Amino acid sequence: MAKKSSVENNEKRRKTVKKFSGPRGRLKKIAMDKTLSTEERFDATLKLAQLPRNGSATRIRNRCEVSGRPRAYYRKLKMSRIALRELGSRGLVPGLVKSSW
Repeated sequence: MAKKSSVENNEKRRKTVKKFSGPRGRLKKIAMDKTLSTEERFDATLKLAQLPRNGSATRIRNRCEVSGRPRAYYRKLKMSRIALRELGSRGLVPGLVKSSW
């Protein structure tokens, strides 16, 4: 099980990203637009730097919803390989048959 603080910090990041996705997207669009003047693009870059760092989507870490484990994460199932194996062994994942020989 992952540390509770790590899981909670990640959830805070998710909320912050959701909150700042609109302004961040608009500023990034302005900053990347080559048709605008250099001053406008630079101002947009400065405003973008004023936004919180945790507002960036790249700061979110994919974590298992069962255990909070950050590695060996299956995006489609939103869980780690270890949690998937445990639930599969118990027969709780539909369509999954764990082989053993």
